[in-house]
Amino acid sequence: MTGPAPTRRSGRWIERWDPEDEAFWQATGERTARRNLWFSVLSEHVGFSVWTLWSVLVLFMGPEYGLTPADKFLLTSVVTLVGAVVRVPYTFAVAVFGGRNWTIISASLLLIPTVAAFVVMEPGTSYSTFLLVGLLAGIGGGNFASSMTNINAFFPLRKKGWALGLNAGGGNIGVPVIQLVALAIIGASGGPRVLLGIYIPLIVVAAVLAALFMDNLSSVKNDTGAAKDAARDAHTWIMSVLYIGTFGSFIGYSFAFGQVLTNGFGRTPLQAAYLTFIGPLLGSLIRPLGGWLADRYGGARITLWNYVGMAAATAVLIVASMQKSLPLFVSAFVVLFVLSGLGNGSTFKMIPGIFQAKALAKGLEGEAAVAHGRRLSGASMGLIGAVGALGGVGINLAFRQSFLSYGSGTGAFVAFLAYYGVCFAVTWAVYLRRTAARVPATAAAPEAQAQLSYAEV
Repeated sequence: MTGPAPTRRSGRWIERWDPEDEAFWQATGERTARRNLWFSVLSEHVGFSVWTLWSVLVLFMGPEYGLTPADKFLLTSVVTLVGAVVRVPYTFAVAVFGGRNWTIISASLLLIPTVAAFVVMEPGTSYSTFLLVGLLAGIGGGNFASSMTNINAFFPLRKKGWALGLNAGGGNIGVPVIQLVALAIIGASGGPRVLLGIYIPLIVVAAVLAALFMDNLSSVKNDTGAAKDAARDAHTWIMSVLYIGTFGSFIGYSFAFGQVLTNGFGRTPLQAAYLTFIGPLLGSLIRPLGGWLADRYGGARITLWNYVGMAAATAVLIVASMQKSLPLFVSAFVVLFVLSGLGNGSTFKMIPGIFQAKALAKGLEGEAAVAHGRRLSGASMGLIGAVGALGGVGINLAFRQSFLSYGSGTGAFVAFLAYYGVCFAVTWAVYLRRTAARVPATAAAPEAQAQLSYAEV
């Protein structure tokens, strides 16, 4: 027996969507979900490239631009900040406009910062102008939030870790791709406008393909209250703390790595470009693996030990920075990138499981529990993604202050090491600590079961 096909109305709207129904999923659901996933990945990929554009453009900005290292760190911090803030309205936008419709709009908006950068990217442009255009580029960071919220609704709980990891990893890989393109352009003695000229038509392609091949889900439309409910849940903010440690690290290091190499180790822009793409590339590629491992062994367990690895890599970075050992520094930084990508996948897999456990604790069962968990997890992902991206702002500001105060990034790495220790403690205390012995005999059994089940999220 096969499930009924999803019914549609004009504008590529799907009226009925039930991925937890195995017959429905096998008959039509999986094919539709995967199609939306691939084109969501493309749009998010281009969005990430535009968001991290200035991490590459600052490498083109030599002495003739008149910018200090502190100026460049502040510029990339502003871009990261805007990308974090716009993730909140982008989360609501899926419910207001529909996932397909908002993908078209958000992809098209990327033309604004790209064309603006094309116009102003030359010596003699004022620093305030560069800051303003950098602010515009920040909108590329919002695509992640709307894309994750949208794709979360398409897949059943048992496949969310893989799907969300692939969606986010395909987007994250926009960071090393634009760095590789920049490397080729710098190597060929090309200018920054060549890079921008390549991306303008890519943005148009992403918007057109979203219009042709993606769908809206009626079940997600007009549910803006979900984000408000998610914001009132403590787990949204606990997971935000953890996501600062993983995604905040990934995006912050992506913006800062090249500048750390040029300012801390005396590398030229071309020499830095040969190294900067490696970490983001591996961190992006491994994100789906983090989701898959979380599906198999539990996101909380993977996240906990991932923070141990991130702390160890950071300790090595401190030693390498103090000894000015470039090979050790680059090797440890690449490992840290890989672990941040792995943790990105595992933390985001935790979110649907947490809200599913809370639904069961409320006494909900079957489709009601699934719908409740899907509704809140989808909304919370955008908020968590926004707060997590603020970690990237903190990393760039920490590097800026560290170079101003000490002439190196060592002070910043010490602060990052301390934060990873906090994330380890929070993960263990909230999601993995045994609670059975502490639950009073009078406690409700469903609530006790919900606490125990967090180890499986």
